[in-house]
Amino acid sequence: MPLTRDEDIKELLEEVRTIALVGASDRPDRPSYGVMAFLQRRGYRVIPVNPQITGEHIHGEFVFRELSQIGEPIDMVDIFRRPIAAGEAVDEAIAAGAKSVWLQLGVINEDAAARAEAAGLKVVMDRCPAIEIPRLGVARVAN
Repeated sequence: MPLTRDEDIKELLEEVRTIALVGASDRPDRPSYGVMAFLQRRGYRVIPVNPQITGEHIHGEFVFRELSQIGEPIDMVDIFRRPIAAGEAVDEAIAAGAKSVWLQLGVINEDAAARAEAAGLKVVMDRCPAIEIPRLGVARVAN
């Protein structure tokens, strides 16, 4: 089951340091653009992933084509994809050795969540860390 208790979600957000953001956008009007900036301000390292803008930079970070290219440990994969496409991102997160996956507001994919949990990843679904961090009083992350 995905994490639903406030205590569990807060603990996850306090453990995480490096977040890969799948579906990152370089367009300021897109939610992923603002969420990435918010997470960076809170002290998280956020690595953008988007095959359409690979090689560009968002908020000072190089954009990767896929998770397997990142080459460093990933604590959480934050997924800004349609529910049907979220499964592929979850499978990539499992293959990349991520510790958790976070499916954004409106992104509900029970099969993908079950695969992630079976692989030992923590799962949060249909929530946004930019909402949960202030709501739960998550302390600033130490760099």
